[in-house]
Amino acid sequence: MAKNGVVTHEFNYVTSNRFYVEMESQITASFSECSGLGVTVKRDVQREGGVNDQQRILLGQAEFTDVTLKRGITDSLTFWSWMDQTLSSTKKERRNVNILLFNQAGETMQCWTLIGAVPIGWKAPALQANADSTAIEELTLAYEGLKIIRSNGGGATIHTTGRDSTGYFPSN
Repeated sequence: MAKNGVVTHEFNYVTSNRFYVEMESQITASFSECSGLGVTVKRDVQREGGVNDQQRILLGQAEFTDVTLKRGITDSLTFWSWMDQTLSSTKKERRNVNILLFNQAGETMQCWTLIGAVPIGWKAPALQANADSTAIEELTLAYEGLKIIRSNGGGATIHTTGRDSTGYFPSN
């Protein structure tokens, strides 16, 4: 935005408490927590003889951290069914999973798509007779790629076609 010939940038910051997770092109549940979303690029440091005031950084492959989703237990077995299918089937079902972040007006601000996600962990809540808190289940996902856009989701699909000719899942 320009005011009096001066370019200013306004950012639309959002709170981290308005998000949904979308699988199979529909919002599957409300989650109380989503943690671990991130990527690190491996690097190799090279030092050249005679150059004592610098180093060379060679970049390697990306490494994506596991994502843990937590939600109150409901009568839906969506996550356990996916985990159970991963445990018992020879054909592992990978999905694109969208994590949608909304602003206070209910507009989608960002969409993180976990490409080729597969469940690697599921945890039931601790059951205590004297507890009065919500029973929380956890689902941990590993994924092969990450795509971030500033709009609505829509890429949360089951991979029925498999990998492309390069050995990766399509990211679109």
